[in-house]
Amino acid sequence: MRVAITGAAYVAPLTSVKPTDATTAWPSTATDIGWISDDGITESNSADTTEIKGWQGGQTVRKVISSSEMTFQFTAIETSKTVLELYHKGSKVVTTSGKSVLAVKAPGPDRRQFGFDVIDGNSHVRIVVPDGEVTETGDITYKGDEAIAYELTITAYPGADGVVAIKYSDDPSWGAEPEA
Repeated sequence: MRVAITGAAYVAPLTSVKPTDATTAWPSTATDIGWISDDGITESNSADTTEIKGWQGGQTVRKVISSSEMTFQFTAIETSKTVLELYHKGSKVVTTSGKSVLAVKAPGPDRRQFGFDVIDGNSHVRIVVPDGEVTETGDITYKGDEAIAYELTITAYPGADGVVAIKYSDDPSWGAEPEA
């Protein structure tokens, strides 16, 4: 049994070199997104199907996957240039003489590489999304008794090979057969 005790979320340009294992340092082009709320990171996989009915009796004889989607949702609780620019797709923070401005634009395409490290003691799981994009954001609440938080949902897009994410682990249980 594993528990996601801690971890990190990363973002990098789409053309960055991808990690190829669970523990090697992320490339210098990757940026740690910073503090994530204690809700952690939620991975979701969904598929829509179309039922094919048989003429004899109208029974379902097959289901065909008509669409599928993999997403990762988390809430960043650290305000930084990286987080602000992810939350406000297409907008850039400009800093001059220690003062910053974020001119918020209407969102546009902003595909990037994303990664998530999930750690339980000596067990590491690394999820790499070679092509992803922030496709949903939550509301920002400015309140005196809670952190300013940025809810982000990343959608993973398939590459030419159909791969939407790659998972690596150094946990021996990944290769073990369950006991009878």
